[in-house]
Amino acid sequence: MPKTVQQLLDLTGETALVTGGSRGGLGLPMAQALGDADARTVPGSPHADDLEQGLLDFQPEIPFASHLGFTLHRMSGGHSELHYEARPEHLNSFAVTHGGATMALLDVAMAMAVRSDTPGLGAVTIEMKTTFMQLARGPLVARGRLIHRTKSMAYAEGTVYDAEGRVCSHATGTFKYLLRRALPATGSDGAAAPAPLPTD
Repeated sequence: MPKTVQQLLDLTGETALVTGGSRGGLGLPMAQALGDADARTVPGSPHADDLEQGLLDFQPEIPFASHLGFTLHRMSGGHSELHYEARPEHLNSFAVTHGGATMALLDVAMAMAVRSDTPGLGAVTIEMKTTFMQLARGPLVARGRLIHRTKSMAYAEGTVYDAEGRVCSHATGTFKYLLRRALPATGSDGAAAPAPLPTD
């Protein structure tokens, strides 16, 4: 039977330097395992602050999600968790998080859950239904869950919670898996030629 880190190593009170090439690499799981073994971990990666906060890379980056300020905290086993707090420009006329921002949060949360067990594959949204249950204010947490998948399609749900744990909104979505292709070569002006995504 495989042994845990605690069984293999007596690290109580010791200091371990944890490095990882990216926020989604080995560094975070190793740091968590060493912490469980009562060792003091010292992140040694360029994303040290993110490692301590449990942040992951979207891999590849989603510019729109980064622009809105979404942060990824879990992406594994058909589940995901994102955190978000609306900036003033993301509010509606009632001074609460705009529904469009909430829908984007749900969309990304579901997509991360869908992609969590398919490295190398992208996913595009085919259909999405959102139900708003109550106003979303302050820090929000979105959790996505993969419900079912086939070779080319996936079905997921996502829920947004406020800081008190109340459900603010819920969504279901249908996604199509796509193979990731190399980015097109840039021209002399540095601009990449647009390439349509295959959806057949």
